[in-house]
Amino acid sequence: MRAFCIDAPEKTSIRDIAEPQLAGGQVLLRVRRVGFCGTDLSIYKGKMPLAGYPRIPGHEIGATIEALGAGVPSKWTRGQEVTVQPTTACGQCSSCRAKRFNACRRNATLGVQRDGAMTSLIAVPHEKLFASPKLGLEDLALVEPFSIGFHAANRGRVQAGESVAVLGCGTIGLGAVAGAAHRGARVIGVDIDPAKLELARRFGAQVTVNSKSGDPAKALHELTGGEGPDAVIEAIGIPQTYRLAVEAVAYCGRVVYVGYAKEEIAFDTKDFVLKELDLLGSRNALAEFPEVIAYFESGKADPKWLINRRVTLDEAGAALAAWNARPADVTKIMLALD
Repeated sequence: MRAFCIDAPEKTSIRDIAEPQLAGGQVLLRVRRVGFCGTDLSIYKGKMPLAGYPRIPGHEIGATIEALGAGVPSKWTRGQEVTVQPTTACGQCSSCRAKRFNACRRNATLGVQRDGAMTSLIAVPHEKLFASPKLGLEDLALVEPFSIGFHAANRGRVQAGESVAVLGCGTIGLGAVAGAAHRGARVIGVDIDPAKLELARRFGAQVTVNSKSGDPAKALHELTGGEGPDAVIEAIGIPQTYRLAVEAVAYCGRVVYVGYAKEEIAFDTKDFVLKELDLLGSRNALAEFPEVIAYFESGKADPKWLINRRVTLDEAGAALAAWNARPADVTKIMLALD
């Protein structure tokens, strides 16, 4: 079967690979839709240290069950449309013992530490499946990236009535906007792209700030009565926004970092102490898949608003190269394998 592969930084190909063998407890999935993730772009650029080459990317999945292995529960049936929780957990490390399986030190995410879903068929454990009779394949493929944003809001202990700033309104940031708004927070979306700020409003941001137009820290303080937001979620991963989160957040506030920084960051650490801040990392998703599915099913927002390009397997390499050349032009590329 054919698969899209990142062979080395800025080099891709279509490869012929063997079909997977179905083991007990697994399901064989016919992959129908896969979203391109920022992690895929980082692998393409050679800036993802967790991934080796060559690598078949893809972990935002909408698929159809093709076959069932021995021991798979009867709730799963051939032809059923599903999505996949793409991480693993060893069950033994300190994270797993704390029931925070999303941060397992031995995690192997599809498309990152192991080959992913940009191919015709994959075999996965049935425990990793989630389904919804109300959602289509593209909706299902968008559950995983939104779950990361929802998890960031959970890590930030966002409460109704609080002010929450989300720095970066790409896919993960928009998931954080939606997750915080879903909990009743007053959400402020921050980005430099007017189109992404408009998406933030559609996903629940009451206010937006274009950080290209002025001092974003000043704007965030003005929008919160001089206090700063109760929580700031950083979803970009650059030194300026890592520092902005600490500068802008309220005293005794929470800062959640979900964006991977690609370089070392220098801080003036006095605010850590003076403000008595909670600084929190947020990795993957824990138990947010059902929450995101219910959110999508509610009709509050249409996840397909994110998609601004749809491509075939043969077009995937060119699409990734174009995204690398003009990253601001892309919110979500959706790969269709059927």
